[in-house]
Amino acid sequence: MGSNVLTLFFFEAMVQQLSPPSLEDEFLYPESDGKPLADNTIQFRLITTIQGGLDALFQDREDVFVAGDLLWYPVKLSPQQVRDKEKVPQQAPDVMVVIGRPKGDRRSYKQWEEENIAPQVAFEILSKSNKRKEMEDKLKFYQTYGVEEYYLYDPKKNRLQGWLRRGEKLEEISSMEGWTSPRLGVRFSSAGGDFALFRPNGERFSSYVEIVEQRDRERLAKEREKQRAIVAENERDREREEKERERQEKELEKQRADRAESELQKLRAQLQQLKSDRLP
Repeated sequence: MGSNVLTLFFFEAMVQQLSPPSLEDEFLYPESDGKPLADNTIQFRLITTIQGGLDALFQDREDVFVAGDLLWYPVKLSPQQVRDKEKVPQQAPDVMVVIGRPKGDRRSYKQWEEENIAPQVAFEILSKSNKRKEMEDKLKFYQTYGVEEYYLYDPKKNRLQGWLRRGEKLEEISSMEGWTSPRLGVRFSSAGGDFALFRPNGERFSSYVEIVEQRDRERLAKEREKQRAIVAENERDREREEKERERQEKELEKQRADRAESELQKLRAQLQQLKSDRLP
């Protein structure tokens, strides 16, 4: 695909994503399910860390869309289904990754407007308000509508679970400790008492506060290194000045010695001349 065609493809996709919804769309496919993004600070921190970390991981990939708490509508109801008042299938994963769709803001993810590409990876962070039936329904939804990898973490129990698609089913992964996502290439761990994701290079996903703290540490380290370099340069300058002073003092001492030797030679010559003059 040529660069101009690719640019047009992404432009048209963005226009489509941000076009004002019709009244029918707003009624059938609302932008919010009325639920909060998170029930507590732990859940919020984990969601934003995962979403931000994955977005950063794929920052150079224009065909990877990462979202947090975005309503996903996998199918569009037919007019008959609308008349029959059928329930619209929908889910808002805490974090979802869609490979094959352009980045950009969306009011919701309507799959029929996205080349019918379903999110391949979904994350859920369990909270006190999540009931068992709700989580079972989520698993069934992800299995039905094509999610390839589904990960669930319970902060209270520090329990990490994962499911991987095999054919038409999502089968539970036997052990999640050290597991590497086939789609994302990130490694999972909960051994430290908390959920952690690691980039392919081994770098751990960090929260915004941790990123700022790391940036500040690096900036302070650079400033200290700069100060050490200045002090070292000043010390080298002092040593150079000291050596130059010693050289100049030695030169002056040599000049004084040479002058003294010259005067001594003159005195010896004069004395010799006086002795010669006194001889008969």
